[in-house]
Amino acid sequence: MNSCPPRIIDVVIISDAHLGTYGCHAKELLQYLKSIKPKTLILNGDIIDIWQFTKNYWPSSHMLVVKELMDKMSSGCKITYIPGNHDEMLRKFAGLEVGNFQIKNKLILKQGNKKVWIFHGDIFDFTMQHSRWIAKLGSMGYGLLILINRLINKCLVFFGRNRMSLSKKIKNSVKSAVEFINNFEEVAAEIAIQNNYDFVACGHIHKAEIKKIKLKDGETTYLNSGDWVESLTALEYNNKKWNLYHYLDDSLAKEIELPKAFNNKEIFKEVLDEFYSLKKAKA
Repeated sequence: MNSCPPRIIDVVIISDAHLGTYGCHAKELLQYLKSIKPKTLILNGDIIDIWQFTKNYWPSSHMLVVKELMDKMSSGCKITYIPGNHDEMLRKFAGLEVGNFQIKNKLILKQGNKKVWIFHGDIFDFTMQHSRWIAKLGSMGYGLLILINRLINKCLVFFGRNRMSLSKKIKNSVKSAVEFINNFEEVAAEIAIQNNYDFVACGHIHKAEIKKIKLKDGETTYLNSGDWVESLTALEYNNKKWNLYHYLDDSLAKEIELPKAFNNKEIFKEVLDEFYSLKKAKA
C-alpha cells in the first residue's frame, strides 16, 4: 500500500475516460485519483461513454471511479463536468449545481490575469456536426482496435517486447489523421485568440499536448488532456504552470493497491448516499 500522502494540486483536467467500455483503464485512473488532492477537478467530456454503454458491462472498478469522485466532492474538491459527444445527453442538464458539483458546456477559468477557455472540442469535428452515424461507427471501430491492441500487447509482453499503440501509429502515419489533428488544434487556437483567451484546453482527439500556437492574429497556449484509453494522461496546474501528467511515468500511483473484490451494489448505494448528503447540505 502506498503510504505517500496525495499530491495537492490547484487544478486537474481529465477527459475521455470512456467509463463503460472495454478500452477504459479504470483501475489506473482510480490509482491516479487516489494519488492526488485537487482543489478543482474538471471532467472535460466523454467520462462516461453513453454511446457504447451496455448494462452487461459496468465493472466495479468503473463504479469505484465514480465513488472516488464523490469522495473528493465530499472532501471539498470543486468538480465541473463538461459533457462531450459520448456523454452529450448530460448537456441538457447544463447549469445544474449540487454542492461542489456543477455541469457546464464550457468553462472560463481565471488564473491571475490569465484566462483559460475549457471545453470538450467535438464542436470542431465535422463528422460530429454533419455525419453523426459515421462518428458512431468510427467509435465502434476504435473500440475494436483497442481490444485487438490489448491482445497484441499481452503477446508482446509475454515475449519480452515493448508495448505498441496501433491507433497512435495510424494517427501518426495516415496523412488525413495528421491533418485532422493539426486543423483541430489550429481552429481551437484561432477562436481562443479572437476571444483573448491565454489558454484553450480541450479533449476529444485523444492526443495529450501543451504547446504555444502562433497565428497571424496573435498566439495562445493550446492544452489537451489526452485520454484514459491509451495515453493515460491529464493536465495539472500548480505553481502557476500547466503540466502534462503521464500515469505510465508515475511509479508512486502504480504502487497504490486497490481492493481485490468489489460489490457493485454496495458501491452504488454508497455513491447515492453521498449524493443525497451533498444535496441536503446545499438545501
